[in-house]
Amino acid sequence: MNFRTFNSSVSRLAMIFAATILTLYPEMFPGPLGVSLAGKALERGDWSCDTVNPRDFTEDKHRTVDDTPAGGGAGMVLKADVMAATLDSVLQMQKPSSEVEGASSPKVPILAMTPRGKPITQARIREIANGPGVTIICGRFEGFDERLFEARPEIEQVSLADIVLSGGEPAALAILDACIRLLPGVMGAPSSGTEESFEDGLLEYPQYTRPQTWEGRTIPEVLRSGDHAKVDAWRKAQAETDTRLRRPDLWERYSGDPVRSASGVQRKKKD
Repeated sequence: MNFRTFNSSVSRLAMIFAATILTLYPEMFPGPLGVSLAGKALERGDWSCDTVNPRDFTEDKHRTVDDTPAGGGAGMVLKADVMAATLDSVLQMQKPSSEVEGASSPKVPILAMTPRGKPITQARIREIANGPGVTIICGRFEGFDERLFEARPEIEQVSLADIVLSGGEPAALAILDACIRLLPGVMGAPSSGTEESFEDGLLEYPQYTRPQTWEGRTIPEVLRSGDHAKVDAWRKAQAETDTRLRRPDLWERYSGDPVRSASGVQRKKKD
């Protein structure tokens, strides 16, 4: 089995966030995560990035990982036997460390990137970031043989948004970025990870900075008042307004008001 490891530093006593990516394109990692805050954290050893190529677990000379869809149709489907063998090898590699740490050690979550999955949330990202790491399976072609999920029920099928990508790699990079930035010491100010969109069920309030006036537009007076209580109240009100107008789905969950529209007009209740 060929693991492509981007963090080859000696093992540390402190637990690091270990990311393992099952992908047909290992050269895509760490990609953008090798620069900026995530890249510095990778160099420090705060997290690690390993890739595993399913082609290394094929048994034919062509290293076939896909086949035509049963019942006909366009495209190709990732084979359940190959993907399961790849995942099982990763789980076997992870087992010794968990046995050393004890039976109560948290399990590494397994995510399969697929547009058929449940959209991932900031709350789930925070749960993952608080754990030992994550294993992400990147989908390709027309997706996975459904029997993979039936045989390995521990796999979480997740999506990034209501969009279709050419593969799961970009979505995996986004999820990893969301997790890594929450790791201790990655961001400068601890509050940077909490005072932002989705953390309290709302979109983040608008932000401003110098110059005070730009193209005739001035920073709101309340933000220049120095009155922290008024600033907090203004930000809360702005966050609620923007969420109600832009994301009525979030607003309904936050407010518990399923019959009020984004514009604030009462919707008619269905019979």
